[in-house]
Amino acid sequence: MKILITGSKGQLGNELQDIIKSGKCDICNMPERVKEYEVIALDVGDLDITSFESVKKVLEKEKPDVVINCAAATNVDGCESNVDLAFKINALGPRNLAIICEKIDAKLVQVSTDYVFSGQGIKALTEFDLTAPYSVYGKTKLLGESYVRDFSSKYFIVRTAWLYGKVGKNFVYTMMKLGEEKEVLNVVNDQKGNPTNANDLAYHILKLIETEEYGVYHCTGKGECSWYEFAKEIMALSNRKCKVNPCTSQEYKTPAKRPEYSSLDNMMLRATVGDDMREWKDALKSFINKSVMLKGENK
Repeated sequence: MKILITGSKGQLGNELQDIIKSGKCDICNMPERVKEYEVIALDVGDLDITSFESVKKVLEKEKPDVVINCAAATNVDGCESNVDLAFKINALGPRNLAIICEKIDAKLVQVSTDYVFSGQGIKALTEFDLTAPYSVYGKTKLLGESYVRDFSSKYFIVRTAWLYGKVGKNFVYTMMKLGEEKEVLNVVNDQKGNPTNANDLAYHILKLIETEEYGVYHCTGKGECSWYEFAKEIMALSNRKCKVNPCTSQEYKTPAKRPEYSSLDNMMLRATVGDDMREWKDALKSFINKSVMLKGENK
């Protein structure tokens, strides 16, 4: 199988490549055939997904069996101040990929987000719950989903949330760093969601692409928490002495409003290929232990 990965240097793109190369992930060992996948890893400098001609040229030349689109404008506040760029990357990019994937008969994985929902509610959201985004980020990601549905017949739209991985910036690394620098930290306690280990997400995407179980999927860590609870667990697992105090979203205002409640239910996974996502605390513990080991080895 020939797989083309966009946004290959990001958290998810890196995890996908590592699993394919090693044949292993945190959850289990992969089938031997996975190590035989041919990977074309492209980042923004290699492929501009916002350019239809660029997408057409690269995909028609490479002719992948599967395209996994990890490229996105994920700076939620930045999207509010640069709407055009967010629209081009999060909506037009997936449209371009969908049109050419359909032309070359390739499967398309579009990675999406919990921000497509309103953030109102008390029950974990399933794939059939109504979307109603209010941030530019959420609106452009939802439009990207719509374009994929409109122009591709072999698609997996995979929504995830609160993602962290071993490369780049993420909440786990930020908290670990602040935990070393500060004695006290305030973290919002009125927003709830599902922390998700990028390695677990990558594993499920690789499971999906071997099937024809097309559709919309939620893929997040099991269980839910607030950012405050997430931060406290990070401090405890990484042996940081920093005291974490809860605060409200009103006390920590941002340009883009965050969903108050955006926990996702992995119903489609359970009904098809199986939901092997780990409990969020277990996946976090595994991630921090590996991070500490790698840090020690690199000293």
